[in-house]
Amino acid sequence: MTTARAGAALGLALIGLALASLSGSCQGALQVGFYNGKCGFSDVEAIVAGVVAAQIGKDPTIAPALLRMQFHDCFVTGCDASILLDGKSSEKTAPPNLSVRGYDVIDAVKTAVEAVCPGVVSCADIIVMATRDAVSLSGGGRYKVETGRKDGLVSLASNVNLPPPSISVDNSIAAFAQKGLNVSDMVLLLGGHTIGVTHCSLFQDRLYNFQSTGKPDPTMDPSLASALRSTCPNPQTNVDNIVNLDQNPLSASIVDNSFYKQILSHRGILQIDQEIALDGQTKDIVGAIAGGLDFSARFGQAMVKLGALQNGSPGEIRQSCRAINTARKLPTSKDEQRTGKRQQRDNLRARSIPKRGF
Repeated sequence: MTTARAGAALGLALIGLALASLSGSCQGALQVGFYNGKCGFSDVEAIVAGVVAAQIGKDPTIAPALLRMQFHDCFVTGCDASILLDGKSSEKTAPPNLSVRGYDVIDAVKTAVEAVCPGVVSCADIIVMATRDAVSLSGGGRYKVETGRKDGLVSLASNVNLPPPSISVDNSIAAFAQKGLNVSDMVLLLGGHTIGVTHCSLFQDRLYNFQSTGKPDPTMDPSLASALRSTCPNPQTNVDNIVNLDQNPLSASIVDNSFYKQILSHRGILQIDQEIALDGQTKDIVGAIAGGLDFSARFGQAMVKLGALQNGSPGEIRQSCRAINTARKLPTSKDEQRTGKRQQRDNLRARSIPKRGF
């Protein structure tokens, strides 16, 4: 995944720590093949795959962009497509999300499925299906995704609190644990960095002044640090180039376990990436993935687990992925009406919609 200054990629630039539990589905159990038979003879997942394939054919960097988008969506208020909503104070406007890309791909998929099956397929499911297809088209395994999500009604930048690239292993484990994800899940999801790039500004301190020592990070291969300093000149130059997260040039755009081999060789770019190869809580997991043949299967399982995060709030099937539906049935009881009014006020804060997204 690519990254933004205030948050890690996949995230991951990868936590709304104060949120309620995100461990179940608020709309009923998710299931593989949820859309089977719901759109006549149309195969929803095949339609999604076709659009994604066409988009990646034009721009292969869409794959890491979608991986990052799913992480940034699911890790905040669950997988509810809240990251897609436009608005002056929506999640899109939070610093970690300013460089999130792929919104046009989701729009294209939504247009295609609405043409054959209007009002049935959620934007939240589209993100998860499109990401799976992007992983598969980039050399990863084609894992089976669960579907049946609803789209969220609220998107607030204030909810976005994603873990930064400099987060410690201990704090990262704690953050993932609050989402019901274990240590292995964390290490595997960070494996999303097998493809994509990051900006120099997110790791420049490791090259020049690590932890205010005035020296490079001693855990980085000195030859790599030297090479990176030519790409990432001193921060005072205000040059913010991009660097591959997987430093194996033959594998930087392929979803495989090369990333783990690189960090075992002290060639990790982001601080958290390098530290999981050194920390006693995670290094054995990293070693097993680097030396094994099952990364694709295990990564797919972790992505499915990430995709199961939900927040228990009401949802809908959006007509446009960028806005909540305008016509909504009002609650009937007085208590429900009061709840509905509060929800509507929250929605209005997220609905100042520009003509174009980021």
